[in-house]
Amino acid sequence: MGLQVRGNCINPKKKIVDTNAWNDNKRRFSLLVSASSNCSPRAVDTNYAMKHVPLGNESTEHTPLDRIIRGSFVEEGFVYQQSFCVRNYQIGPDKTVTMETLMYFLQNDFGATHEMDLRKLIWIVTRIQVQVQRYSKRGDEIEVQTWIDTAGRIGIRKDWIIRDRHTKEIIAKATSTWALMNKETRRLSKIPEEVRQELAPLFFNRFAIATEEIDHQKIHKLTDATADKFRSGVTPGWNDMDANQHVNHVKYVKWILESVPREILEEYKLRSIILEFRRECTQSEMLESMTSSSSKVIGASNNNYVGRKRDLQYIHLLRLQENKTELVRARTEWHLKENHE
Repeated sequence: MGLQVRGNCINPKKKIVDTNAWNDNKRRFSLLVSASSNCSPRAVDTNYAMKHVPLGNESTEHTPLDRIIRGSFVEEGFVYQQSFCVRNYQIGPDKTVTMETLMYFLQNDFGATHEMDLRKLIWIVTRIQVQVQRYSKRGDEIEVQTWIDTAGRIGIRKDWIIRDRHTKEIIAKATSTWALMNKETRRLSKIPEEVRQELAPLFFNRFAIATEEIDHQKIHKLTDATADKFRSGVTPGWNDMDANQHVNHVKYVKWILESVPREILEEYKLRSIILEFRRECTQSEMLESMTSSSSKVIGASNNNYVGRKRDLQYIHLLRLQENKTELVRARTEWHLKENHE
């Protein structure tokens, strides 16, 4: 009688699997929601995703809770959607989620195709831009949608939208660009035509961030002479590593913010961040975090600032402490919290 599952790959009359549709959904799953959380630039491991595609001997009854936890495809199968509940350990001192938490919600990577495997090609993320409208609080339920599209001859774009699960209010938006790299030579590669043909049916022509708001400006390099704040001795630990023994890219966000002045963290909210990934990082390497502001905030002991500005912008750099090799460049924008305006 065949495998009985729910979804658009089922013939509702016969209750059996439409093999072509099922294979198509399985392919979309492996590409869109591979559950690895590797470093940046980083490889994407599809083993976890493929192992968790339901097989013939698995239970396929999906309750509403299952669909929330496991996620589902919407928009005719082009968009993957999953819901989360904000937990106590995901909020910061101001009782809202942190940028690090938001980045964790965006960690649904897409995997490799057959032609990529034949050519030993892997995806690496080269740039991420995140815009935040507001930060959720403990107990809030959010809904994350993600999809992919072409980004020229050598790249793929992956976008996300985070909404309030109940009101559908947009909370945050993000876009990223990915390139192919040979996992043996570690050199970038153009997208072969065979790979592009595999990906083309999955492309969804929609932008999470409006094209005129996508920041393509170069992030200038910081030096010892231009950095306002500096923190050395940042050491990746065992729990910062991914399955490939490289630093998880979300950890970079935490380390970048280590060199932001304390008064900024207390009185401003991070509204946007752009990350440019330049090199992998392993556990044995010690890092330096550097920050330079484009606007100055002069403080006093009573927190009554002279020349306090409503919006601030900072430039950041993470580099190896030993040889000063760049790992990540970043630019952040901050907005004065309502209770400090």
